[in-house]
Amino acid sequence: MLSDWIAEFVTAVEGGRPQVAASGRYADRFGGRLVLVTGAGSGIGRATAFAFAEAGARVIAVDRDGEAAARTAELSRLVGARDAWAETADVSDEQAMEKLAAKVAAEYGVVDVLVNNAGIGLSGSFFDTTPEDWRKVLDVNLWGVIHGCRLFGRQMAERGQGGHIVNTASAAAFQPSRVLPAYSTSKAAVLMLSECLRAELAGQGIGVTAVCPGLVNTNITATARFAGADAEEEQRRRQRTTRLYGMRNYPPEKVADAILEAVVRNRAVVPVTPEARGARLASRFLPGRCGPWHGWSPWCDTGTASAVLHRSGQVPCG
Repeated sequence: MLSDWIAEFVTAVEGGRPQVAASGRYADRFGGRLVLVTGAGSGIGRATAFAFAEAGARVIAVDRDGEAAARTAELSRLVGARDAWAETADVSDEQAMEKLAAKVAAEYGVVDVLVNNAGIGLSGSFFDTTPEDWRKVLDVNLWGVIHGCRLFGRQMAERGQGGHIVNTASAAAFQPSRVLPAYSTSKAAVLMLSECLRAELAGQGIGVTAVCPGLVNTNITATARFAGADAEEEQRRRQRTTRLYGMRNYPPEKVADAILEAVVRNRAVVPVTPEARGARLASRFLPGRCGPWHGWSPWCDTGTASAVLHRSGQVPCG
C-alpha cells in the first residue's frame, strides 16, 4: 500500500528527503491544482491527500491535530505534491473555518478541489444518545461539511472557473439502524446536502460528489464514542471494533482512489465498498424492507466481520 511505501521511502532518505516527481494516474488532471482535505491527519483524509499529491497537486492538509496535519503535508511533498501545507482547524468551529478560508484564499489561492472528510463516530440507541452527543456529531459530521461547502464553494463560484467538492458521507446514509441514529442521520444529511448542492452548482461548472465508503480500516474505531456505556465498556467496545475492522482490512487508499476517479468522472454518489453498494441498492429497490433488520443490514448476513459489527452495534461506518 502507499502508506507502506512512504514509510520505507522516508527511512531510506532520512538524511536528504528529496521530492519525487508526480507519477499518479491522474497527473494530467490534477498537476498544479490546489486541493484542500479536511480530517487529513489520518485515515481516509491522509490517504486522499497522498493520492492527490501523487498526481502532482498542491495539497492543503487540514486537521484539528496540527502535528498530524503537518506530517501529512510533509509526506505529501515526498510523494509528488507540487507543494503542500498544513493548517490546524476544527471544522465544527464556524469562526475558525471562516479564518481558514480567508487565509487559504490570500496565501494559496482559490481551491480547485475541496474534500470535506473530517468526521467522528458515535454508536448507541436513540434514548442513550444525549443532546450533547447529538450536537457533537452534527457539529462535526454535518456542520463541518456545511462550513466547508459554504466558504470554499462560494470562492469557487465567485472565481467562475469551476471546481469540485467531495463530501464524505457513509454507507450508513442508506440504511436505518437502531444503534447509529445520530451518526446515520448526520451522514444521510450530508448525502442530501451534496445532491442539493450538485443541482445548484451544476450550471457553474462545479461538481459535487458524496462518497460513501463503508467499513474501512481507519482509526475512527479507536476514537468513536459509544453512548450509554461507561468508560471501561466503551474501551472494550472500541478494542473489539478495531479488531473486527482489522479483519475486514479494507484500506483507505482504495477510498482515496475512488475519490480521485469520482472527481475526474464527475460522479454524484460513490458507494465504495461492497457493503456500501449493497446498502444503496437495498435502499433504492427494497426501501420497505429496511426497517425489520433493526440495526443490521441485509448485505451483512455473510458471517464476515461486517456482519458481526452490524449485529453487535459496533459500526461507525466510514
